[in-house]
Amino acid sequence: MVGVVDTVADRASEVTLARLEDQISWYDRKSAVNRRWHYRLRVATLICAGVIPITATLGSPPYVAAALGVFVVIFEGIQQLFQFHQNWVSYRGTCESLKREKFLYFALAGSYATADHPLRLLAERVEGSVSTENLQWIAEETRSQDKDQSRK
Repeated sequence: MVGVVDTVADRASEVTLARLEDQISWYDRKSAVNRRWHYRLRVATLICAGVIPITATLGSPPYVAAALGVFVVIFEGIQQLFQFHQNWVSYRGTCESLKREKFLYFALAGSYATADHPLRLLAERVEGSVSTENLQWIAEETRSQDKDQSRK
């Protein structure tokens, strides 16, 4: 019977730590992707907006400034639609929170120092962090849809 309990405990530890690493990796990757898109769109918007007065001053055809203005609108629309900045910040925060839990768990520090079942506490906190981030994302998507519906 002791061997079975050890096997279950080992498996629980393996699954919990694998889930933690998977979530840290996912949030880290998604945060980086959203950060890059946020900066790309911001830089492109600034360049286009900054070039508009120059084209007007140099006497370029009006369609050049108009096209640059259209690009500004498109870049800003994409940023608003996909929420790259908000996702970047949210994903980075969740990633750092998961890393914190990992380090506290391995150090048996904080709540883990006094917990009867540190692994169980870790699993609960990992799922709590992921669930909280998911609920925030759903709430934001719902707010965005409600705003869209009210405009119609």
